[in-house]
Amino acid sequence: MTGRILFIDDDRAGREVALFNLRKAGYEVTAASDGQEGLVAFSTEKFDLVVTDVKMPGISGIEVLRRIRALAPDVPVLVITAFGNVETAVEAMKEGAYDFIGKPFHRDQLLLSVEKAFDRRRLAAEVRSLRIRASGVAREIVSVSTAMQRVLEIADRVAVTDATVLVTGESGTGKEAVARRIHVQSPRVEGPFVAVNCAAIPGELLESELFGHARGAFTGAVRDRVGRFRQAEGGTLFLDEIAEIPLPLQSKLLRALQERTVDVVGGDRPVSVDVRIVAATNRDLQERIREGAFREDLYYRLNVVEIRVPPLRERPEDIPPLVEHFTRELSADRELTVPAAVMEELKSRPWPGNVRELKNACERMAILCRGNEVSMEDLPLPAKGKNGEAGGAAEGVGETWPPLPPEGLSLVDLEKKVIERALRLKGGNITQAAAYLRVPRHILVYE
Repeated sequence: MTGRILFIDDDRAGREVALFNLRKAGYEVTAASDGQEGLVAFSTEKFDLVVTDVKMPGISGIEVLRRIRALAPDVPVLVITAFGNVETAVEAMKEGAYDFIGKPFHRDQLLLSVEKAFDRRRLAAEVRSLRIRASGVAREIVSVSTAMQRVLEIADRVAVTDATVLVTGESGTGKEAVARRIHVQSPRVEGPFVAVNCAAIPGELLESELFGHARGAFTGAVRDRVGRFRQAEGGTLFLDEIAEIPLPLQSKLLRALQERTVDVVGGDRPVSVDVRIVAATNRDLQERIREGAFREDLYYRLNVVEIRVPPLRERPEDIPPLVEHFTRELSADRELTVPAAVMEELKSRPWPGNVRELKNACERMAILCRGNEVSMEDLPLPAKGKNGEAGGAAEGVGETWPPLPPEGLSLVDLEKKVIERALRLKGGNITQAAAYLRVPRHILVYE
């Protein structure tokens, strides 16, 4: 049996006995001697269960129960009451306590109540997981890098609040996946997740799309439309490509965020909405503000918490697990193997299209691979830069060719690097590498 328990009781002797029995049963227990100390511990650490006495100096157990239910409604609270105090027990249950036990209590009684509380929590977690899968909202985020783990940590911490979040990063980095994770980890998970690509909707239609319209508001408005804000009622509204919203509409969006109401096109009065906003952009909003294309006050309203998703080139350690995940997903009928040389080639590329581009490359490999082992020939050509030159690896060699430095460079070092890349390309076969470089085999042997 495992799980973290916060045990709050001002009776030192009774507390020590309970701690001994719970720890002996395999639980990890943190003790607090009063309600204030318990609430401080709960705010700084994660617990799976809280056990609290009712009668304590300062903050009572009932008040502890209320505050914990407000902070984390999914954490069960087991209340200890004086034996025979039915009124207190009833009050605790009304406030949301999972169960209560009379004091003094037997060891087996305590352990049984704790075990049932954990069983109920596990069952609730399983039901929640099944509902999330059935809704199709969640997107798997595959990552081992420190940079992405930090992103996910921030996302999980902000998810339990109602704060507006701005997710920034280059195209294809997974901004929507992060937004969906925030929704899934939030108390709004039972509500809808509504995504809007602001760049894909013409400016003249975007206001009606977001806020809705009344019948007859304009030509073609043959029926009422609730709009995306009201579709997301009780859930999360994801505004992708937020930088592309026309300037005149930005003031109306700002008002909706500030007042928690929307002005329906052609409507008589504002309509209240209860939604959590997560916005995303691959543009530099500060630059857009300087250009006069984005409102500064809207930027600060959106940017309560900013989460920057790093590009793939800043986290190359994520490429191998992503490649493994995508090849397994895209080749369900067989098990593809990616040799070390091919993986090194993939890791060396800059991936301007980030995770989306990498997934496309893996799909190409799965389609073109003749057997069960991917080869260099199955890889797509490196993406080209703005000047039309290869922006990543040189064709076949897999090397990124940098601009010539003004201070000069060592031709010997450059030649050595090319030979090393050719050997990796040919899996260490000197004969094939020599043929590839069009030099006699003995030159590579001596090198």
